[in-house]
Amino acid sequence: MAYKSILTVVSAAAQARASILACADLCAAENAHLDVLAVGIDRIQMGYSYIGAEAVLMDATMERATDEAKINETAARAALGEPAPGLRWSLESAVVQVGMLTDLVASHARFADLVVLPAPYAPESVDGAAVVLEAALFNARTPVLVVPAGSGETVLPPRRIVLAWDQSNEALTATRLALPLLKAADQVVITVVDPGAHGAERSDPGGLLCQFLVRHGVKAEVSVLAKTLPRIAEVLAREVADVSADMLVMGAYGHSRLREAILGGATRDTLEHSAVPVFLAH
Repeated sequence: MAYKSILTVVSAAAQARASILACADLCAAENAHLDVLAVGIDRIQMGYSYIGAEAVLMDATMERATDEAKINETAARAALGEPAPGLRWSLESAVVQVGMLTDLVASHARFADLVVLPAPYAPESVDGAAVVLEAALFNARTPVLVVPAGSGETVLPPRRIVLAWDQSNEALTATRLALPLLKAADQVVITVVDPGAHGAERSDPGGLLCQFLVRHGVKAEVSVLAKTLPRIAEVLAREVADVSADMLVMGAYGHSRLREAILGGATRDTLEHSAVPVFLAH
């Protein structure tokens, strides 16, 4: 498997440059095509209103969303002018009501090998950024690489990777879909936090996964850690810092509520605080 079609969605102009430049680095390494979707979101959900006011309000909010889409498209074009001229890309702009945002993103993401998005909980993010992430993960079933906010250097493709392993189907899916990045890395640390004493891997936590990866040519090793901090996300963040990792790979966990998938606590905790890109799959 290789990443030949990479998608990014620009919903906030302030975050366009970081995600597009991250995409450009991956496209150069994978000889991939970059698709950019710039969106303006109408965030008003119509309820009770005076007669005639609803139409006026809809016109105003759609006009605002159209202006937002134009601003995001301009920011995307500016960022696309920075990488080497050899980058192959396409750019589409769309205006969508917030209730239809999931369908729009999923329809584009389902034909991508990888979606690259800015951190959805950063100060620069807009309402709807988390919906974009969830649509790609849970509706399109496409892996997502979340690029953190801040001025730190993003190393792509990554040289060192921490792979969070808890024997779940989501973690295994993330591992399989991240194989192109894992195989290219200089070091992959399979990190098992507080493994169960009675689990299937109790005698050799992470051993079978390490064997699987080594057979694929991955330079993998296992690190078994105690849960010495209140949250798993904090333990993983410390491991990322200790090994100077450039990326964290983990399964994304969702909870069903009114037929809508929302990010689970451990996933959200990681995305809110990670200093390195996070590769997610469900």
